[in-house]
Amino acid sequence: MRRLALLLIAALALPAAARAQETDTRPGIAVFPFTNGGSYGPDKEDLSALEVGMQQMLLTELAQNGALRIVDRSALKQLLEEQNLGTSGRVDPQTAARIGKLVGARYVVTGVFVDLFGNFRLDGRVVDVETGEVLKTQRVQAKREQMYDLVVQLASKITSGVKLPPLPAAQREARSRRDIPPEAAVLYSKALVAEDRGQTDTAIELYRMLDTKFPALTEAKERLIQLTKS
Repeated sequence: MRRLALLLIAALALPAAARAQETDTRPGIAVFPFTNGGSYGPDKEDLSALEVGMQQMLLTELAQNGALRIVDRSALKQLLEEQNLGTSGRVDPQTAARIGKLVGARYVVTGVFVDLFGNFRLDGRVVDVETGEVLKTQRVQAKREQMYDLVVQLASKITSGVKLPPLPAAQREARSRRDIPPEAAVLYSKALVAEDRGQTDTAIELYRMLDTKFPALTEAKERLIQLTKS
């Protein structure tokens, strides 16, 4: 009962922009922070920042599809903090569905990433908000160097798995061709984490570094512009 009351309070505290999404008839999708399954092997890396990074990168790829309505990460983050779930994606399907409903989503996605001796894997689970049922579990894997392309692939599999309109093939291929190495994805993830923690100066520095070294990751420049405006 207390958990339900907290959820209701959190829902009332959501920004008006999030509640206004109810007028948008497109199917809404929310993505939870990914769970870090670990990095193993002699060249293992600290990939903890990818919990948030994979979440945002997947949201960005799903947002390329105009047939979908994407729930902003900040709205979900607020509810997760209210429920003391932090940045962890470790929630059961029923909890994910309940929170997804409060942010106006039709589907929620939870996921896990694992780096095993340089072989990178993403597992995504699609939950129906109305029933709490896991509709599809999707998996993509390749060498770590193809980390970003795996996010593009997972976005495509998620929409096809629940029979949502696909992103046009030409547009999907263009996204896959972007030159975004894994170090850029990790650096972007660290910038997002810094921003979430209120470490604006650190976030700006990281976004500037990304804009200089990895200009194909245009999302970094967009965030840099937003932060330096404020």
